[in-house]
Amino acid sequence: MTLWTQLMGTGYALRYNDIGGIPTRSLVAGPEDGEAVVFLHGTSGHLEAFIRNVPAFARRYSVHAVDMLGHGLTGSPGSDQRIPGYVRHILDYLDAHDIGTAHFVGESLGGWVAGRLAADHPGRVGKLILVAPGGTVANPEVMARIRTSTRAAVETDDRELTKKRLHLLMHDPADVSEELVDVRHSIYHRPAFVANIDHLLCLQQLENRVPDLLTAEQMGRIKAPTLIVWGAQNPFGDVPEAHRMNESIPGSRLEIFPECGHWPQHEHAARFNELALGFLAETR
Repeated sequence: MTLWTQLMGTGYALRYNDIGGIPTRSLVAGPEDGEAVVFLHGTSGHLEAFIRNVPAFARRYSVHAVDMLGHGLTGSPGSDQRIPGYVRHILDYLDAHDIGTAHFVGESLGGWVAGRLAADHPGRVGKLILVAPGGTVANPEVMARIRTSTRAAVETDDRELTKKRLHLLMHDPADVSEELVDVRHSIYHRPAFVANIDHLLCLQQLENRVPDLLTAEQMGRIKAPTLIVWGAQNPFGDVPEAHRMNESIPGSRLEIFPECGHWPQHEHAARFNELALGFLAETR
């Protein structure tokens, strides 16, 4: 089964819109009059990270999986991509699609962005699902691993380096399909992506990351009902990090998936979909 045959039976469209002057790719599916759910991927990722989730969510919700600034097939502002800029781009996306309030599913960097958006713009967020979210700590070893592995895969035309970068995300290498490698390798070697790589990786430098961290004070201001999903073998953050986030966000719920790395929504899609959809359906 390929990435796109998983969408068979689901009405969807790939859109390329000007969002705040930035050409932006998104996958839109589900009923137009449904509550909006916005999916945000991780560092150097793209909307295909959620292909295993879109069909289940689109049965009820208006789904928007977005390539964030400088990622996937979305353009770059030509400067370092910091958290306030990511947040502004997503707010502009909501405005362009007449979405007042949306639920957010943010994975890794996407969780960092969604958490900051929820803290600073509470009226725009219904419920929040943070999937192995980043941005609460600055670990030089992890940052170096992300920076060097990504740069090697982007700057060297060797498909095996792209596969190796994806293997970092998964507990079971079998979850890295050959097609997923092909998609990411193609994105990584677009001239615009290569030219933007320093701006994209700027948050893996302490001088940029530390000022943008999602602080305990900011997490304490999150009013949206929040579900945190974490992989027990997450290579980019230990389980205690998840517990600290859970303690910082008032009323949040934490679920830890065993035998799972950094992509719970992909590695354990059926379990994730059931859990997340049940959470969204709960009354406040």
